[in-house]
Amino acid sequence: MDEELPCPVEVILGMVSGKWKVRIFRELSSGEPIRYSQISANIEGVSAKVLTQQLRELEDDGLIVRHVFQEIPPHVEYQLTESGLGVVKALMMLRKWGYGLNGVDMRKCDTCLTYERYEQELERALQAIEGINKNASEAEAGTEQSA
Repeated sequence: MDEELPCPVEVILGMVSGKWKVRIFRELSSGEPIRYSQISANIEGVSAKVLTQQLRELEDDGLIVRHVFQEIPPHVEYQLTESGLGVVKALMMLRKWGYGLNGVDMRKCDTCLTYERYEQELERALQAIEGINKNASEAEAGTEQSA
């Protein structure tokens, strides 16, 4: 019997569903590491328990990475993975699509305004990742040629 594979759209929607996850993506959308305390301060109304739970889910799904710094005082930073950056890019495309819907005024949406500010930063982050991947591929090819 053929095993039925899940629909990729359903899988992704399951990964990003949650009251606070879109806002978490907004906070991390620059591609730079962000401290937990900064994420918490910028997302009003979320409890520490729920924020931690949703961050763990995103980490388990491979959309963000968690860096723990064993310093005095200790701190934790979160950063989008390449897959997470892809989700942010998709959210921005949804934002642009939503702009054409009746009754939608993006000028009144803090989330959309934040995405707009981060859109250029995201493009720079994606270009940096592509550059890193290209450099790694070129270095690997150079190693193979010299062997």
